[in-house]
Amino acid sequence: MPDPSDRRKLIDPLMILAREAGAAIMEIYASDFSVYTKDDASPVTAADRKGEAMILAGLAKLAPGIPVVAEESASAGHIPDIHRGCFWLVDPLDGTREFIRKGTDFTVNIALVDRREPVLGIVFAPALGKMYAGSRAGGAFLETAEGRRVLRVADIAGGRLRIVASKSHRNPATDAYLARYPGADLVSIGSSLKFCLVAEAAADLYPRLGPTMEWDTAAGHAVLAAAGGEVFDAAGQPFRYQKTDFRNGFFVARGGKGVPVCPISEN
Repeated sequence: MPDPSDRRKLIDPLMILAREAGAAIMEIYASDFSVYTKDDASPVTAADRKGEAMILAGLAKLAPGIPVVAEESASAGHIPDIHRGCFWLVDPLDGTREFIRKGTDFTVNIALVDRREPVLGIVFAPALGKMYAGSRAGGAFLETAEGRRVLRVADIAGGRLRIVASKSHRNPATDAYLARYPGADLVSIGSSLKFCLVAEAAADLYPRLGPTMEWDTAAGHAVLAAAGGEVFDAAGQPFRYQKTDFRNGFFVARGGKGVPVCPISEN
């Protein structure tokens, strides 16, 4: 078992855990699965539940002293005490709606948060065979069947801006914000892959002017930060975690320092 205090050593076993959960999710993806509705009206499937159970069991062995906040457990009211140090944030199937319609833009998200910052993140897209990983100390990379590639954000001093937006959650506020960047190229994709596109320099900016939860964003945020990117809240301050209800406000993620960020408003 790796020492949890050396977070870089957690990356490889976390990747194995994400792949195992992803394999279980893909088995259900290939079946005639049922869709249920949670109390908040969001959909959930057996893939969400099975993936989370596998990840919780794996984290209990890998880092038994670190509490875990996971989407399905939290929805059922099971939230551990996270105020004494770092904690995990887990979304076993980010992009459930994409999964239900048999798309490919869904991910397994595992993040470690310390002092309200995501310091390590794993984002695995099982249908695409893409594994993104990053840590504050070790940088970020993308692993596919072709091998492993170091990720670094793009710094566009001049050139055409590329903005990635949500595939399932576009709204008037987002459209109004995008209109402030005339001439920009727009890319639409689901789940935490939006953060990852910015991390791998395939996009420059990702605004989110709509509701999300901390487990939706922490892993992608960690990968982006490890690749040199930043995430800001509506006040222009660094985006933080460990909020009382785990509910995020609006935010914008950017790549390099040369990427212009227009102010956002939650009013």
